[in-house]
Amino acid sequence: MTEKQRNDRQAAQLISLFNGRFENSLRTQLCGGGDEPIYLPASDPQSFHKIIFTRDYFSSALHEVAHWCVAGAARRKLVDFGYWYAPDGRSAVQQQEFERVEVKPQAFEWIFSRACNIRFRVSADNLTAGASPSVEFKNAIAVQAQVWCEQGLPPRPLLFASALSEFYGAPSFLLPEYYCPEFLD
Repeated sequence: MTEKQRNDRQAAQLISLFNGRFENSLRTQLCGGGDEPIYLPASDPQSFHKIIFTRDYFSSALHEVAHWCVAGAARRKLVDFGYWYAPDGRSAVQQQEFERVEVKPQAFEWIFSRACNIRFRVSADNLTAGASPSVEFKNAIAVQAQVWCEQGLPPRPLLFASALSEFYGAPSFLLPEYYCPEFLD
């Protein structure tokens, strides 16, 4: 099996797991193959909301689902949840704002990654500026993941993480000791 075939298969499995949980209940579909990730709300009551992830990138899918899990009902009616986004090459101030709003999505992504038995990498998403994730950002992600381990995940991320855990065989994905800042790249 080629690398592309393996990636396509993994992406298809992830799509099936997500859609099996949310396609009917919340009229939301996970879709691969996008040039850029984007969330598109349904255009009418009979259509589906679409979470589109980049190409066949497994981590992109987990990250976009994480954003969907953070977004409340009102934001899920907006393209890309109505979030602010500045492209690669952000200023230091813009990067601080990016890190502030990315704590919860990246904490969810880390939990999802753990439930899949794959490595999670923090994303500063600012390669041209040479930015790497700040220590404060990593610490905040770890604290948020530990809080969810101790207090419980909200319903949508719990349902998704549990499906991942069952499929990928990672039953104890919500142990706080798994989410220490020193484990983050």
